[in-house]
Amino acid sequence: MGSVQLSIKIDEKTKQELKTFATELGVSSTALVNMVVKQTLRDRRVVLSTNLEPTPYLEQIMRDAKADYVADRDITHTKGAKGALAHLDSLMK
Repeated sequence: MGSVQLSIKIDEKTKQELKTFATELGVSSTALVNMVVKQTLRDRRVVLSTNLEPTPYLEQIMRDAKADYVADRDITHTKGAKGALAHLDSLMK
């Protein structure tokens, strides 16, 4: 079966990320796209999922928050939902 060219438009950053990811998998970008298209057609479905792993930015925020908690810095301690709401109300006054 012969090949035909399929053109798609994506931004340069996405293209580079795809190329890098495909290289990490040991295939070309074209081969990776072909695999995804063939799987989609074979399974007759598209599987899109959100990755539940935090981004590096969120990981840094979590590390900073944990350090603040351990050092008892800038931590508001409340007891229960009512206490938390009362604290939030006090910040808005």
